[in-house]
Amino acid sequence: MQHDLFLEFGPLVPAYFLARPNRFLVHCQLEQSGELVEAHLADPGRLKELLLPGALLYLRRSTNPKRRTKWSVMLIQAPGPVLVSLQSTLVNQLAARALAQKAIPALAPWDLVRAEYAYGGSRFDFLLENGRGERLLLEVKSCTLVQDGTAMFPDAVTARGAKHVLKLAELQKEGAFRGGVLFVVQRSDAVVFRPASHIDPKFAQALSAAHRAGVYVAAYNSRVEERCITWGQELPVQLV
Repeated sequence: MQHDLFLEFGPLVPAYFLARPNRFLVHCQLEQSGELVEAHLADPGRLKELLLPGALLYLRRSTNPKRRTKWSVMLIQAPGPVLVSLQSTLVNQLAARALAQKAIPALAPWDLVRAEYAYGGSRFDFLLENGRGERLLLEVKSCTLVQDGTAMFPDAVTARGAKHVLKLAELQKEGAFRGGVLFVVQRSDAVVFRPASHIDPKFAQALSAAHRAGVYVAAYNSRVEERCITWGQELPVQLV
């Protein structure tokens, strides 16, 4: 593993989860002062296995004076205990570093050309290219749901996710691009990955169909500490 395949969080403050009035906002109580505060939650997933009353959160104070909430939720301590990152946007930054450092063996022959690449009415996370001039569109998905060592995605129905995966399969069949889906599990206790067919059977079917069409599917876990998140190990993928 390359020594710089991590992202630092900066100073964090512990707090206790109280409630989630909407997808992007949580009410919590700072551990040290007891102050009741609101914090922004970047992960739109259900997170019902994680956001339990009294769960320990780690917050980062915002430096933007115009922002409504002064705090952002960075981490939560899940039973185990294990720290889980709730910053869904971090996985793209971490994946970009992994691609640049050739830390994903199957994608080592491919170079990162561009992020947020638009094509055919869809936007994909990364455009890659190899020495033969072939192009690959890569979608990166953040995963936080783990049960008994099995990481699963999604934790809520995602019509957009299924659409993206089917689009990759379509482009792969047409020969315009190769396709890939990379799941980054933002916790260390996952040893295998599979789509959450009990939550979103359409996504699970779309992912399996895409894989049969030749789309690359892979999953990696990560090590999460109070200081940083570090790129982890490749996980076996079990498709339906």
